[in-house]
Amino acid sequence: MKRSARTAARTAARIAAPITAAVLAGLAATSCAPQTSGGAAAKDEKSGTLRVWLFREVDNRPKQQVVEDAIAAFEARNKGAAVEVEYIPVETRAQRVKAAFNDPASAPDLIEYGNTDTAGYVQDGGLADVTAEFGAWPDAKDTDPAARASVTVDGRVYGAPLFVGVRALYYRTDVFRELGVRPPKTQAELIATAKKVHKARPELYGLAVGGAYTYGALPFVWANGGELATGSAGTYKAAIDSEAARKGVAAYTSLFGDDNCPAAKCAAMGGNATVTAFASGKAAMAVGGDFSHAAVEAGAVKGKYAVVPLPGVAPGSIAPAFAGGNNLGVLRSTTHRTLAVDLMKTLAGKKTQGELFDAMGFLPTYTDVRAEAARRQPFVKPFIDSLDAGARFVPASPAWGRIDAQQVLPTMFQEIVSGRKDVAAATGDAAKKMDAAFAAAR
Repeated sequence: MKRSARTAARTAARIAAPITAAVLAGLAATSCAPQTSGGAAAKDEKSGTLRVWLFREVDNRPKQQVVEDAIAAFEARNKGAAVEVEYIPVETRAQRVKAAFNDPASAPDLIEYGNTDTAGYVQDGGLADVTAEFGAWPDAKDTDPAARASVTVDGRVYGAPLFVGVRALYYRTDVFRELGVRPPKTQAELIATAKKVHKARPELYGLAVGGAYTYGALPFVWANGGELATGSAGTYKAAIDSEAARKGVAAYTSLFGDDNCPAAKCAAMGGNATVTAFASGKAAMAVGGDFSHAAVEAGAVKGKYAVVPLPGVAPGSIAPAFAGGNNLGVLRSTTHRTLAVDLMKTLAGKKTQGELFDAMGFLPTYTDVRAEAARRQPFVKPFIDSLDAGARFVPASPAWGRIDAQQVLPTMFQEIVSGRKDVAAATGDAAKKMDAAFAAAR
């Protein structure tokens, strides 16, 4: 749809100028200070300008148009209120958001944030508790349980899910047909099929895997009954070294080798690299997200692939997938709390999520909106089936950010596939690092 001159002008006014490297450096330095929000603001102004930070996408224009339309409806409903949006790089979000927590006067009213950041931002004191408003919101009753968990810490709600991302198994239909193999129904069949394909077609990875692909590896751990950690209410103990978790780690790392994906080439690969290998025609299978669809469609395998849920251990079962995605949160420091919550609901509501799916392919967090999306775009069905089978999330602890930043799990996988450590030693060392992070976060 062609955008009007008025809409384009409003867009230009709302996108703040890029910040300089010097400012970024200052923000990064500020983020090293103790993170406190200074408490909730005493004011709740019913007019004025609200500032919003959203993530900038590779092609941001479709997202921007949806956001503009939603804001226009918000402003029409709230006379005297205006909204300014700044699209920030995902890569610098940590410095910028934590600096905002430290300086409420310059902080936005509403932010988009990765759902694994929730617990850390809550511990920092930056996000407003919106439990009451979320509970009274009609749209919220249809929120997927995994998405709801991603905004919940110790039973309290700190935002609204914006979209969910989940992974499934992409496979080459032409290669499978040529070799007379079928999509695997169990994890054991998946591993055997990957090795069979590579043996017959040595120029292909049977299944592209990556030592730095944490969220592609976790379904193997969960499918075997393992957990990352156990506990609740902010107190966790690592469980990656349990017998069940080790079985899943062993299954995943068995895919690294000359019989499938050589460790020398695959140990350092992350999720993007594995999907790229598949899209470019170098792999017969890959674990990729609904968000990978566009990249695969633009690759050499267009028209020669299909997607099924990643199989679990039992025949016909689906391995639990990681429920990734982004949320929207109101900052505690806002002086426009009522308006900010209303804007959060507008941007994360059913109507906007449906439009974001059409524009960007973002999978809605509402079960009914998602079902309608699948009816219109059949490619999302395997991902929805994976979500419906029971997606999982990381521990709701601020320690997860540290564990992720320290690359505890990628290091563990890489130690195993390189032969430096066996599964028991590597998972034991990873558990110690995780427990140190959990202890420091209390």
